[in-house]
Amino acid sequence: MSSAPTNIIEVRDLIAGYGDRVILRGLDFQVRRGEVFMILGGSGSGKSTLLKNMIGLYPAMGGEVLIGGEDIVGATGAARERILRKFGVMYQGGALFGSMTLAGNVMLPLEEWTHLPREARLLLARLKLQQVGLGEFADYLPSEISGGMQKRAAVARAMALDPGILFLDEPSAGLDPITSAGLDELIRSLSRNMGITFVIASHELASVYAIGDRAIILDRGSIVAEGAPQELRDHPTNDYVRAFFRREPEKARAA
Repeated sequence: MSSAPTNIIEVRDLIAGYGDRVILRGLDFQVRRGEVFMILGGSGSGKSTLLKNMIGLYPAMGGEVLIGGEDIVGATGAARERILRKFGVMYQGGALFGSMTLAGNVMLPLEEWTHLPREARLLLARLKLQQVGLGEFADYLPSEISGGMQKRAAVARAMALDPGILFLDEPSAGLDPITSAGLDELIRSLSRNMGITFVIASHELASVYAIGDRAIILDRGSIVAEGAPQELRDHPTNDYVRAFFRREPEKARAA
């Protein structure tokens, strides 16, 4: 008999916001090892806020975010560095440094976190670029490649330290449908072939259906639905979930 899936991330009663303004309140969910987990919701629903709190970029107001059993909320010093080594991040837009080649961008985490000689760092950077289909473009600048290729290079940089988890913020934003489908295929391949766990903030329904194993939907600072994307689409739990998946104009609601 097979054992239950292992939770690699656990979010417990998370409260997040900016200053005195609370954006998200009382979030509870788990991410299973090896799955593609989607964070969904409309514009302003708090998807990016949640992602930034999960990676420790912003300090949570309360609650816990356990990554591999260790709470990143409030972690400092060596404990925080140990948790940060467990994951990589692809920020919205790719966030590549325009003055560096693709190889130079991918080498940055290796320079920050390892003591490898430059030759070894360069070799690893080229290998990561090859894994995302950019092996021939290591010496190109970001301005010399397409937007879709920039996103792939950003994924390669996030993979530089071989983390078990990758966080992606709106990876398909600004891409045409064909390029977006190619990026989806890459994510699914990395998940299946390398066992990488993905946590992806997105509102692109085509990508959600193509690669998402499970999803949560945020609305008004809370999780209003959780499950497989196709199940949520076919059996919506409330009017907002129905409108989100059917791309229907939302009716006015009381504040």
